[in-house]
Amino acid sequence: MSNRTFTMIKPDAFRNGHSGAILDRIIKEGYAIRALKLIHLSAEKAGQFYAVHKARPFYGELVAFMSSGPIIAAILEKENAVESFRKLIGATDPAKAEEGTIRKMFAASVGENAVHGSDSDENAKIEGDFFFSGLEQC
Repeated sequence: MSNRTFTMIKPDAFRNGHSGAILDRIIKEGYAIRALKLIHLSAEKAGQFYAVHKARPFYGELVAFMSSGPIIAAILEKENAVESFRKLIGATDPAKAEEGTIRKMFAASVGENAVHGSDSDENAKIEGDFFFSGLEQC
């Protein structure tokens, strides 16, 4: 079990001015930010990141959405980081997310769900390394 996870504040949350509140919530929940950057993904880079979904019908829409505006990428650290962060962000569908979760508070829909959180320790490492070099991680 890793103590690090990866997250992205997605274009919808950035566009709606929720980035600061989301980062504040993450910090207040005890996560240490070990890497952080603001970037605008190209369609090519978004496609590479979400390549695992390439055969799915929503892939094109997902790539278009994720390259539609800036995102904030971060590596977070806390005991049992992946599992605890998944609980903090809530269900992918904000209508089904528990009260007080990030997606319940800031997401508009399944497609525009405010944040990404790694679903496994292995994916947290892969996703973090996609966005950050070793020199950028504390």
